[in-house]
Amino acid sequence: MAQRLPVLYNKKPCYDIVFQKSFDGLWEELEELGAAEKKLCIVTDSTVDELYGAQVSELLEGKCRKIVKYAFPAGEENKNLETVKDVYRFLIEEGFDRKDMLLALGGGVTGDLTGFVAATYLRGIDFVQIPTTLLAQVDSSIGGKTGVDFDSYKNMVGAFKMPRLVYMNLSVLKTLEERQFYSGFAEVMKSALIKDALFYEWLIENMYEICERDPATLEEMVMRTCSIKKMVVEKDPTEQGDRALLNLGHTIGHAIEKYKNFELYHGECVALGTVAAAYISWKKEMLSMEEFYEIRDMFVPFYLPISVDDIDPQEILKLTRSDKKMEAGTIKFILLKKIGKAVIDRTVTDEEILAAIEEINFSEEDAHE
Repeated sequence: MAQRLPVLYNKKPCYDIVFQKSFDGLWEELEELGAAEKKLCIVTDSTVDELYGAQVSELLEGKCRKIVKYAFPAGEENKNLETVKDVYRFLIEEGFDRKDMLLALGGGVTGDLTGFVAATYLRGIDFVQIPTTLLAQVDSSIGGKTGVDFDSYKNMVGAFKMPRLVYMNLSVLKTLEERQFYSGFAEVMKSALIKDALFYEWLIENMYEICERDPATLEEMVMRTCSIKKMVVEKDPTEQGDRALLNLGHTIGHAIEKYKNFELYHGECVALGTVAAAYISWKKEMLSMEEFYEIRDMFVPFYLPISVDDIDPQEILKLTRSDKKMEAGTIKFILLKKIGKAVIDRTVTDEEILAAIEEINFSEEDAHE
């Protein structure tokens, strides 16, 4: 039996997160959504297509009205309006109408892009999330945030569009490339830091099993992280309040991601941004010095960076100003009151941000000291 986590929208059931150990139960779930009468389009990227594209297509072949697949070149640099236009064109040529359905098979880039297409094609078409990375499973596939980058400004164009289903095949985590796996873990750590101190302790206690990718440990880790995200997005589905807490580490993290031209993975930047946010929290006397250093050092065993080479702090600061979380010229910064409790703070100054960026900036001079 699959484990299920129902997600509510405006206090009514909206979609289920289904946890499975293979793709075998996917058709059964889609059939419940009336997929036998629909055309289905798998949207995926070139990397995931090679791994799972044929397998998922074959599973669905002959069961629905028509199954087609659109694969775009892998990489954050392709999460843009040009790719969206290509998908629109493909759907029009394949005769897709608003009763049909898209399947987002892949990581966060694929999920965000497919969701945005689903929100805007014919003013809205159903879609299903089939996340294949840890980051997508624990974070981006849940909650209905969709979007694409615009001139490398991250997720600047987007819409809220709830999926009909989130189907997780947890066995894909075993074969996930190491850097991708640990990048996703940054979002797990973030979830524990903002909402669940006991889960944070559990992550420390199960460090070895997580790094070894023990299946039972990963299943519990993914389910607990999804439960935190579910709780937050149910309370605040369109980020009018508490949902902003999920952005811990993202303001400075997104700025570094853009500054480095996406050479660093999203989770690696979130780890750096979280260290910076914890530093500001310490300097504002929310966290103790011991808590700051513990949070910082907890990323190290999971192969996540706590410093970054040769960035320009002034340039990073400037990039935080173009962050979409700005409100009336003020950054909504997420800080930590303690481990397991995050708060929204609108009082963080440029000087405090610069000091935090300097804290994670590792230059050539530092190496020679």
